[in-house]
Parts: sequence; structure tokens; C-alpha cells
Amino acid sequence: MKALATSEEYNLESLVEGLIEQNLYIPSSINTSTTSLPDVIHAVAKYEVNHEPREIFFFREGTIVMWNISELECENLLEFLKKYEQNRYMDYDVQSESEVMCYNYAEHGKRNHIKNGNIILALDATKLDKYTFSNAIAQSVKLGIWEASLDNYIDSIEFVTEDLKAGKKLKMTQHEVLKKQGELFALRHSINLSSDLLDTPDFYWEREDLEQLYQETCSYFNIAKRTRVINEKLNHCVELVAILSSHLSDRHHIRLEWMIIILIMVEVVFEILHYIDKYLS
Repeated sequence: MKALATSEEYNLESLVEGLIEQNLYIPSSINTSTTSLPDVIHAVAKYEVNHEPREIFFFREGTIVMWNISELECENLLEFLKKYEQNRYMDYDVQSESEVMCYNYAEHGKRNHIKNGNIILALDATKLDKYTFSNAIAQSVKLGIWEASLDNYIDSIEFVTEDLKAGKKLKMTQHEVLKKQGELFALRHSINLSSDLLDTPDFYWEREDLEQLYQETCSYFNIAKRTRVINEKLNHCVELVAILSSHLSDRHHIRLEWMIIILIMVEVVFEILHYIDKYLS
């Protein structure tokens, strides 16, 4: 099983049309919210390999989870996906933050679980069981992309802390700081408002077995702890950028004050010259 986050969002409606036109997979939708639009597309390959189904879950938030898919088929799927991606991530981040796990089937009577880093499926595992595993793992790889994005952001402003420490003049303009603030709040919004990282999705509230499985999988990937850590880093970055914005604003006000003082002095000089000229004449 392999999971990757490739973009900010998929156009699932067009994706379904593409799958039907391709005629290699049978797509079906999974609605996990009250909206009429599907949140997830579940696709099953028309042709089996070794009597094991080949299944794919496409999540609207830009993640794909593939079961029993070969590397060659995975590459073809990723190429196919490009037409339906919005704001694609860099290939390096997509591959470095991916998750690969082995899975096999449990003994008779055993439930779905994770053991020693492997997914253990019950003999009677359903599509929703695989969806639950996929959902949690998709959250993990998406969080991994955001973690990498924040690390890149921190690297981009590291020189600022060094300049502040050394008492040097800041090398950023107000426009650049405003842009950095926008990047920061967009990332914060994605993590805390546009995802299910902070709480269990409503879909599991009336499905206790699936909820337990989802929480167990999230716990395996330390999603709650990683979310707390990334939010702490975000808070630190927000404070730093706020200091920069305040400092540049003060510097701008001081510049305006000096301009006003200079203009007043120029006006006084002209008045004096005018008075002297009038006196001499």
C-alpha cells in the first residue's frame, strides 16, 4: 500500500469522468459529509492480479492511497492525475513525504489493526475498512507535506533572526513581510480549519469500530503530537513576523516624521529668505 499527497486539491468530478473514459478502473463515490459532492473516489481495477483486488482512494484534499498497485502502475496514475490537480506540490516533496506499508490478512476472527508496522486486514474486511486505513494515512502524508512546507518557510526567514540578534538593519520590505504573513496564515488555515487533524471526522461518530480503527492508525503515525508541534512552530513564526511588521511600521513612521520635519524646515527657510528679501528691498 502506498500513499502520496500530490497537490492541494483534486477536481474529483472531472477525475471520475477521466477514469470512466480511461476504462481501466470502476469508480464509485464515498460521501463522508453532508454536502452533495463526493469527498472521496474509490476506484477498483477491472483486471485483477493474483486474485487480489487493486484499489485506489482519491481524496479531494489532494491525496491518493493505492492498494496492491505496482510501481509502474503508480507512475502511470500520478501522470494521469496531473490533469485534475490544483496547485501541484514539488515532486521531491511528494516522494519524500510518501508512506509505504505492507498489508496482509489476519487469522479467522481477528479484527483490523496495525502490528509491527504492517496493516492487518480481517478476512471479511470491507471497502470502508480500507477507506478508514487510507483516510488516516492520507492525513499523515498531507501533514508531512505541511511540515516540509513550514520547514522551508523557517529556512527562508532564518536570516532575519540572525540580523535581529546582531542588531543589523532588516533586509525585508513591508511588502515582503506582508507576503510572508499571508503564507503563514494560509498554512495555518489549511492545518487547523480545512483539515480533520484536530478532531475525528464526523463520518466515524456513528461507526464505533471504524472510529477505533481510525484513531489507532492516527496514533501509529503520531498525528496528534505532530499537529501540536507544527502549531507551536507556527505560533513562533507568527510572533516573529509580527515583530518584523511592527518594526518596519515604526521605521516607516519615523521616516514620515523626518520628512515632515524637513518640509517644515524648508518652509521656514523660504519664509526667512522671503522676509530678508522684503527687508532689503
